[in-house]
Amino acid sequence: MKKLLFVSLAVILLASCRNTGNGELIGVEKREKFYQPDPFGMTYVPMGSYTMGSGDQDVPYAHLNNPRTITVTAFWMDETEITNNEYRQFVYWVRDSIARRILGGVNADEFLISENKKTGETYDPPFLNWDAEIDWNKEENREALDEMFLPEHERYYRKKELDTRKLFYEYYFIDLLAASRKDYNQAGDSKNGSFANRPQGMKDRSVYVRKEVINVYPDTLAWLHDYAYSYNDPMSQRYFWHPAYDNYPVVGVNWKQATAFCVWRTQLLESFLSRKKSAVPNEFRLPTEAEWEWAARGGNTLSPYPWGGPYTRNDKGCFLANFKPLRGDYVADGGARPVVVAHYPANDFGLYDMSGNVAEWCADAWDESAAQFTWDMNPTYQYNAKEDDPPALKRKLIRGGSWKDISYYLQVSTRSYEYQDSSKCYIGFRCIQDFMGRQKDDNPARASRIYN
Repeated sequence: MKKLLFVSLAVILLASCRNTGNGELIGVEKREKFYQPDPFGMTYVPMGSYTMGSGDQDVPYAHLNNPRTITVTAFWMDETEITNNEYRQFVYWVRDSIARRILGGVNADEFLISENKKTGETYDPPFLNWDAEIDWNKEENREALDEMFLPEHERYYRKKELDTRKLFYEYYFIDLLAASRKDYNQAGDSKNGSFANRPQGMKDRSVYVRKEVINVYPDTLAWLHDYAYSYNDPMSQRYFWHPAYDNYPVVGVNWKQATAFCVWRTQLLESFLSRKKSAVPNEFRLPTEAEWEWAARGGNTLSPYPWGGPYTRNDKGCFLANFKPLRGDYVADGGARPVVVAHYPANDFGLYDMSGNVAEWCADAWDESAAQFTWDMNPTYQYNAKEDDPPALKRKLIRGGSWKDISYYLQVSTRSYEYQDSSKCYIGFRCIQDFMGRQKDDNPARASRIYN
């Protein structure tokens, strides 16, 4: 009995030593090492410092640039603007999710997952079953899905068409800016924003959870309302859907839709990695104004254009971007309107069309004097405008110029804006993802989506 007691005590002591690391600080557990893979179709942009706002002359004498040295941390950025075909994947996903919800009421066993078969856990509400194929021609499904299509009196030549007005994407986000604000009481003591900014009577932080419901279909009529006295009918009818324009930059997407795309793209990757039980990297998002300018410069910190020189032509006389050259000779650069992505050479960071082709949305809100109050480390000025806010608070930064702009707007330092709920036939976007750490290889093979 004594021998058994001695052995038991020894086992307990050894186990105790192993769990405490012999009294040394070792952390709570041994965690798997994290390696961030190269995101598909993205280029690594290293951290660096540069003089933001320095460029060529201020042609309109707007005095919107206040050059100063700022520092930007590393991130990944899409090699090209998001294309029609890539954005169409978003539209299809929203379409199919709506269809699965409807079919779940007809055949819940096939289109909804209400129970974990391994653990017996029930889900309320149930999940959509993305493994179940949708047979759009099945009679039972056609009747159930008829509400997704235009009513007969709106159909063109009685052709059955999807009602794009019903393609809504719903997501939630936490307004960290509101939660982080501090308030001061009458005695001058600061109170944490998580308490100070709650409406009276709120007992939890749900007040900072924001809900967005966005119609994801691009405004294909942007070609007509932007240029009412120009023949753009073929572009409005074909640009987004015709396969000839698959690899052209998507346009007619407002700032809210571009933001929703970034959220969906994050969820798409997280859903895949969760099944693989892999660590999830940071979310996709729109670049800040400072990140966009640093990426556009390509390491050429004082050059007015992404290609590193002071001119819009190369040494052979060829234009280096798609814009409005020679006082309106649109075709002199090789394209009258938008052209296929990556048509012109990349800058020194490997990014295509940072100037010209289509302008690009940034995450920042517009303020003429932002340089006066933003920090010099990753500066940004962001404001989550509400529906009832005045139009002046709904202005968002656009950068890079487009196929319809003169060369001044191609300069990497030129600032401009558009309203967040406005869609234009000359504005697109691209996503970025924060760089989180090392990779498995020093020189990994970069996955490219450039179209040959």
